[in-house]
Amino acid sequence: MNRILTITLIALVVLFGISKLRTRRVDSQIGYTRISAAQAKTMMQEKPAIIVDVRTPAEFASGHIQGAINIPNESIGAQMPAQLDDLDATILVYCRSGARSANAARKLLGMGYNHVYDFGGIISWPDGLVR
Repeated sequence: MNRILTITLIALVVLFGISKLRTRRVDSQIGYTRISAAQAKTMMQEKPAIIVDVRTPAEFASGHIQGAINIPNESIGAQMPAQLDDLDATILVYCRSGARSANAARKLLGMGYNHVYDFGGIISWPDGLVR
């Protein structure tokens, strides 16, 4: 009985360890950091950051976060956007609901940017917008 219990416990520990390794691998594949809008706001107040709105120009014109620059997700391709010339800059990315910003963050990371943060959609932004 003790032997069966010992073997079962060892098997559970091994399986738990493997599942943790697998979770870490998935997280490292994402690459960029997902943060909340409140965390993004705090980061903007604490250190210089480039705020990138990846919505369309029309969406940007209808209201955006103060200080944001508009680089539509569709325009982010193989070449570095001219407005983002520093690979080590802190880049905070957002869109309307979070799908395009996640896509843009992955593309920016693939281009070599080192500090990319996706804070999802403008719909969760706690402050007012510039129109």
